[in-house]
Amino acid sequence: MSAILTLVANREATTLTSHDIELASTLAAGGEAIPLSPGEAVDIACGPLTPAQIDAIRFGLGDRPVDVLYGPAAGRRKKILVADMDSTTVANETLDDVAAHAERLRPGIGEEVAAVTRRSMNGEIDFQTSLRNRVALLKGLPASLLEEAWKDVKINAGAQTLVRTMNAHGAVTALVSGGFTWFTSRVGELCGFVENHANILNLSGDTLTGTVREPILGPDAKLQHLIRIALTSGAPLSSALTIGDGANDLPMLRAAGLGMAFHAKPVVRKEIVNRIEHGTLRAALFAQGYRAEEFVEA
Repeated sequence: MSAILTLVANREATTLTSHDIELASTLAAGGEAIPLSPGEAVDIACGPLTPAQIDAIRFGLGDRPVDVLYGPAAGRRKKILVADMDSTTVANETLDDVAAHAERLRPGIGEEVAAVTRRSMNGEIDFQTSLRNRVALLKGLPASLLEEAWKDVKINAGAQTLVRTMNAHGAVTALVSGGFTWFTSRVGELCGFVENHANILNLSGDTLTGTVREPILGPDAKLQHLIRIALTSGAPLSSALTIGDGANDLPMLRAAGLGMAFHAKPVVRKEIVNRIEHGTLRAALFAQGYRAEEFVEA
């Protein structure tokens, strides 16, 4: 069989059952299930499936907190990882957090910034314009707000394991964000990313100027970083894994051999077939055929 269907249960909420596996295998006309992690993840060999067939399997599982992932059997283990930061590698939207901490100095700024972020991530407004507008609202505020926001940053479950496991197996790993280098440099180091790229906030002494260095790293730049890494490493785009949650991630998600939506916005869920909707970033390793005992835990 030429393809693999992978089921991954949210292990904090449930255990993968024989009924889950049998239902998915029947709907996929698949073969025997091969465990990747007992009670958590299995591979099921199958033939080619359409997005509609994959959605039918999700529908069949109902409200079970089980992710349904799919891809070719050949070339599963990827040689490149390019991941978004905000709401993907970390649970936060870091610019929103900066604005939230500014509430005591400029009441109302938190929700004003967050509202624009939501619209931008769902593709309702241009990313570059929205970023300039949001940053402009921070003009004159103390740069110490960045440090306050950093204290709130939470690395998403499985992020460090994903990065360190792929590093250990020879992949090039890059954190590429429409956020800011002030955060990506720290998150990249904590998770073990080989590279990190983001926008640069302009400061005047200890004060935010309300501007960001041009050109802005947006959707096209994320794609260009993916292409650059592929060319430099001599690996085709088909051997790349990209992960993100927002509209600005779509170009790189479309281009990679395995593009994965992580607890994503509706515009992304609508387009991307491989979606982590229930579990953690561990699912991205299972989607590549890694067994749990091969994981490099942080």
